[in-house]
Amino acid sequence: MLGASLALIGLGVVPVGAATGEGNAQRPNILMIYMDDHAAQTIGAYGSAFGPTPNIDAIAAAGMRFDRAFCSNSICGPARAVTLTGQHSHINGVRDNRGTFDGSQATFPKALAKAGYETALFGKWHLKSTPTGFAHFEVLRGQGPYYNPLLINENGQEKHRGYTTRIVTDRALEWLQKGRNPKKPFLLMLQHKAPHRNWQPGPEELLLFDNVAFPYPATLFDDWATRNRGCRDQEMSIAHHLRDNYDLKLAAPRGLDPEQLKAWNAAYEPRNKLFRANPPTGEARTRWNFQRYAKDYMRCIMGVDAQVGRVLAALDAAQLSQNTILIYTSDQGFYVGEHGWYDKRWMYEESLKVPLLVRWPGVVTAGSSDDHLVQNLDFAATFCELAEVPDGMQTQGQSFVPLLRNIEPSEGRDAIYYRYFEKGEHNVPPHHGIRTRSHKLIRYPDEDFTELFDLESDPSELRNLAADEEHQALRRDLESKLKALAAKFGDRLP
Repeated sequence: MLGASLALIGLGVVPVGAATGEGNAQRPNILMIYMDDHAAQTIGAYGSAFGPTPNIDAIAAAGMRFDRAFCSNSICGPARAVTLTGQHSHINGVRDNRGTFDGSQATFPKALAKAGYETALFGKWHLKSTPTGFAHFEVLRGQGPYYNPLLINENGQEKHRGYTTRIVTDRALEWLQKGRNPKKPFLLMLQHKAPHRNWQPGPEELLLFDNVAFPYPATLFDDWATRNRGCRDQEMSIAHHLRDNYDLKLAAPRGLDPEQLKAWNAAYEPRNKLFRANPPTGEARTRWNFQRYAKDYMRCIMGVDAQVGRVLAALDAAQLSQNTILIYTSDQGFYVGEHGWYDKRWMYEESLKVPLLVRWPGVVTAGSSDDHLVQNLDFAATFCELAEVPDGMQTQGQSFVPLLRNIEPSEGRDAIYYRYFEKGEHNVPPHHGIRTRSHKLIRYPDEDFTELFDLESDPSELRNLAADEEHQALRRDLESKLKALAAKFGDRLP
């Protein structure tokens, strides 16, 4: 961690007292559904090519869809630390998944608890230290399994039988219905493991999409011709790096009980028999890998969608919907075949962008959308304003409450700052950059290489313009902005 003086560089104090609006005489409850690796492009409300996600789409239909929401470091642990603290990775101390979160630092759950909110956390934590700021928590150990999870709580641990996505929802809804103090507003964080690798579907989704052929991404066979060397050296390709048994399910996973194994084999053995009878090769194998991977990924999503439906119904049944702000988002985006990849990490759009849907009855216009630049860096500031935290919270983010109210924010943002530190996993090189509304600049210090993309004319980021003579003025301007943002946030770039 950096010293206290440096840690305050670029921080702003969250404004308070602005969250009491029409139809909200009391402070609102906050329910955050926080996904793991959920690509925005697989949600119906974002125009998914894979079909609708009806319950998630219902949040968008009743609320606001953010079209330019991004993470600041596209990897699980760091993204979660940024969300909790409202501080970039170099400030909060979790730069990669090897880092342990310092639970003594300021977080929005602590701020809300101090302000009188009842706080609870269920599901994936993935920050190694014991959760702080929550009156009650039930979290997975590490990444956790898809089936038969062990949940750790403040008093010990408990083993559960069944599918993790449903179990975590069960535990959260039991707390919502019976475990909380109904006289206090609540912060409930429901954090799903799905759809993280290795994409094991639940029993009710095992047979989905059997007779469907998903469309192939236009960039499935990307050659990365003008981009950094790491694009060719990476180890996250659909063609070469999905493991036959672990990822592609050519063998049943470990950890299933006999009943679960029977259901699994009934779904996968007929599929695998066809594969073994005529195993594809070359590009045909890549296409087969994509279909198997994408279908399992979407089966996990549809399992989550079903549980989102249960959450919506539970809020209605408890007459909590009107005064509960419901947020659906993910720690980062993900590749579902784009550029020939799975996983995340890169600053390219598919892993930089996160879904962000917000329902706030009586305040947010139903079916609306917003195209301002927002980040996971902004959640802490936003939640503190919503909860009217008396003394605010020092963060590097900006509250997006004005956007929910359809008000132009007093402090504009013309670019977001990104930095990926890890070197090793999937062989993705460290890099940093900025994204404006129309362009993106990425620097790869290990190879002294720059990428520049025009996102309006080249949304798939296939043409690197950094070396083009006609774009040198733009490049210099973006490089200057990158340095300025790094200085603002107290980051020392290599």
